[in-house]
Amino acid sequence: MAYFKNATVNLLNLHYVLHAAASTGGGAFFTVYLLNEGMPAHGVLLVLAAVLLGRFALRPLMLPIATRFGLRALIITGTLVSSIQYLILPNVDGVGLALIALIMTSAIGDTIYWTSYHAFFAALGDDEHRGHHVGVREAMGALVGIVSPIAAGWMLVTLGPQIAFGATTAVVMASALPLLFAPDVRVQRGVKGAFQFARTGFILFAADGWQAVGFHWVWQIALFISLNESFVAYGGALALAAVVGAICGLLLGRWIDGGHGGKIVWIAFGVMAAVMALRALAVGNPALAVLAHALGALAACLVVPTMMTPVYTLAKASPCVLRFNMMAEGGWDLGGASGLLTAATLIGVFHAPFWAAILLASLGTAALAATLRRYYAAQTTGALAAPA
Repeated sequence: MAYFKNATVNLLNLHYVLHAAASTGGGAFFTVYLLNEGMPAHGVLLVLAAVLLGRFALRPLMLPIATRFGLRALIITGTLVSSIQYLILPNVDGVGLALIALIMTSAIGDTIYWTSYHAFFAALGDDEHRGHHVGVREAMGALVGIVSPIAAGWMLVTLGPQIAFGATTAVVMASALPLLFAPDVRVQRGVKGAFQFARTGFILFAADGWQAVGFHWVWQIALFISLNESFVAYGGALALAAVVGAICGLLLGRWIDGGHGGKIVWIAFGVMAAVMALRALAVGNPALAVLAHALGALAACLVVPTMMTPVYTLAKASPCVLRFNMMAEGGWDLGGASGLLTAATLIGVFHAPFWAAILLASLGTAALAATLRRYYAAQTTGALAAPA
């Protein structure tokens, strides 16, 4: 069965399930916890922008470390370092040392983790089953996302943030265990042409980073406010969305591997645009906001495999899978940071409503759709050049 045929990818997906349990649990409350502690919405967006700019600045340091120790050591280290941010988060009380430590730890951990994870997944996966691999990964992540946000919301209310985010730290650390049994991926020194090869990856990730600002971060704030700033109600909305995501996750990857990627681009980004418009309308309306969030999971399950299948395929074909993902992740940081700064300016300086910042994401959606259409069209005609 193509979904579980690659034993190494199964290990990576087991890691991802544990990591997703944390990111959809305590991790999903990162933004709204800062908001609940009195930080204004534009201030939260500026904190996130600082994390992404820190990631961009730190990323070149990964290359000499990876060439010496390999990707497996790097992804394990990133997993452990990124877990520490959840121990710091409950201690943040406005601008101070705890906030600076949170930004630095998040930037360092996420830089190491996400770049090495995507490179690892690309290097060890099978091109002919790439859509299956990504689809089952997203579906499994969605399944654990049904329980984890409800549990995290309950723990925040009844046991307090120290225990809630401490449990998140423990789960993130535990997610490193399956990686101990995965094969290593070595990174060569002095590879030529790797960064030039990554142009398409850079463009896709930059557009996705911009899209994530309105679709993810600004929407999280708007949803939390629409639900009367209730951690329990917020967790319930996340869980409902996870049910939708789990149902849809497996089917799409199979369709992509069947050669229907070009058609799916229209479907995926049509749904994404419709959900974006609905979310803009739903701000302040609890029932409509819950529906818009649930449909957002459907959009994500359509978009993520559609985008990541070519990214992983191009990364594996590149002269260096790590350098490719360093370039791509750098694009995500720049796209996300510029979008966050724009949204923070709109909300904090011009007092724009949340719906305006949400709709900013449509620019990234359009760029993603156009780039992916070109990729799948070239793939269908056999005209896909090596550097894409």
